[in-house]
Amino acid sequence: MKTLYLECAMGAAGDMLMAALYELCEEKEKFLRDMNGLIPGVSLEAERATRQGIAGTHMRVLVSGQEEGHGRHHDHGHGHHHHEHRSLADIQTMIDAFPLPEAVRENAKSIYGRIAEAESRAHGVSVGEVHFHEVGALDAVADVTGVCYLMYLLAPDAVAASPVTVGSGTVRTAHGLLPVPAPATARLLEGVPIAPGDIAAELCTPTGAALLRHFSGGFGPMPAGAVLGCGYGCGTKDFPRANCLRAFLLETAETAGGPNDAVTELKANIDDMTGEALGFALERLLAAGALDVSYVPAQMKKNRPGVLLTCLCRPADADRLAAEILRHTATFGVRRTDCSRYALTASWEERETPAGTVPYKVGTGYGVTRRKPEYEALARLAREADMPLEELR
Repeated sequence: MKTLYLECAMGAAGDMLMAALYELCEEKEKFLRDMNGLIPGVSLEAERATRQGIAGTHMRVLVSGQEEGHGRHHDHGHGHHHHEHRSLADIQTMIDAFPLPEAVRENAKSIYGRIAEAESRAHGVSVGEVHFHEVGALDAVADVTGVCYLMYLLAPDAVAASPVTVGSGTVRTAHGLLPVPAPATARLLEGVPIAPGDIAAELCTPTGAALLRHFSGGFGPMPAGAVLGCGYGCGTKDFPRANCLRAFLLETAETAGGPNDAVTELKANIDDMTGEALGFALERLLAAGALDVSYVPAQMKKNRPGVLLTCLCRPADADRLAAEILRHTATFGVRRTDCSRYALTASWEERETPAGTVPYKVGTGYGVTRRKPEYEALARLAREADMPLEELR
């Protein structure tokens, strides 16, 4: 199986991730052609660069001909610039209009949902009140979308990352002078192994943290495998060590018969919430990064009707999501079970239907191949064509 491993010894930022993945991509011209012109006034340039003698790519994101964030460690950290402040709805509406595959747009919107959730918790406001400053700038939108598009083009079977070096010191933001990692970055990295390193700078930005959390299935040592490719994404500044994010594409062995994934089940019995409140809790848990959330009817003590809530998540996310369950439901306790599971390896492909192109999720492994259309894309085409869903599958 094809595994993408991200080495974050110098942290992570959107532009560095995009540059490292760009080096691995075989469709470089297509990527730049599709990305340029996506956002009016924004263009991408991939230029060769060296950091401490290591050659790589620096991805320049130009807004009205100027590179944003010039002079900072990572292009898309917290800069002292004046940007239009955008809400989550503004950014998701912008992304919805991009002429890119549906899976790319959905991933980009989900990542901004993660950032909004983190900003909400960090600054004590509702998600609807969050207005993005630096991460809402057009160059950051290009970073997030570009990484999502490269992930789509590379189509790895699995993604993993190293522990993340976050830096130390302080960083100046639209909220003032903040400690490193910035509060929203720290929220996004809950459950992820981190270290400050020996460089006093912001090495991991909110955008970089959100991208890692969204795509990486785990954080730890590099898995054993044959190297298919290696990409270096260069940051803006020079430091005593090479300011690069390194991405490996590996051919790793697929487990033939045993479990190949680790997940955590969080469960709670609830008998004193309305259906509307349960639905809201489900939405918030999914927005916070749960893999799946479900309710099963249950007969409780004193013959009260209730539900059994089950939240499936990555082990690294379990503590944070258990707190979210306690926050959004009436339960007094959450049970945790760490599990091994047999999981098909997921990838994406596009198929033509009578109403247009639909992305399909493809699962392979254990002698099985399964395909399933992406519901939102299928439903949108069905509405536009006034056709039943089943006629488009």
